[in-house]
Amino acid sequence: MIAFFQSYAEWVWPIAFLLAFLKSLAFVSLVVPTSVVVAAISALVSLSGANVWPVWVAISVGAALGDWLSYGIGDRMKERAWHRWPFTRYPSLLPRGEAFFHKWGWMSVVLCRFFSPARATVPLLCGIFEMPPIQFQLANWGSAFLWGAVVMAIGKVVERVFG
Repeated sequence: MIAFFQSYAEWVWPIAFLLAFLKSLAFVSLVVPTSVVVAAISALVSLSGANVWPVWVAISVGAALGDWLSYGIGDRMKERAWHRWPFTRYPSLLPRGEAFFHKWGWMSVVLCRFFSPARATVPLLCGIFEMPPIQFQLANWGSAFLWGAVVMAIGKVVERVFG
């Protein structure tokens, strides 16, 4: 794998971008297990000696754009969300999400980027429950680059342990 990353280094950052983007799309992240793959890519990039900066930027921008799209979908759906899957199947999701959103505000975006198993639904909820766009974008972009740095740091730790 390390030799592959060294030979095809120009493909690493577009793949990392795509995976981070998919990871951040509402409900896609439940089907596509990209978190572990993105972390593995960061570790392999570090082990291969490739430049980590383009990969960090790619995963950060991919995550932020995926959340932005999810926020936009939520903003367009508003009250129609109550009549769409998965909210029709799991009716407690919206009230629980709304309570979390109102309790934590913009920090819900930051917290869920790191800790929530359903983290990609928070931007959707922020759109549904009308978080101001500038507030959402500041939390979105700031936490995306912070998350990207943490993922790349995990790669550096793996490099030091196994490298």
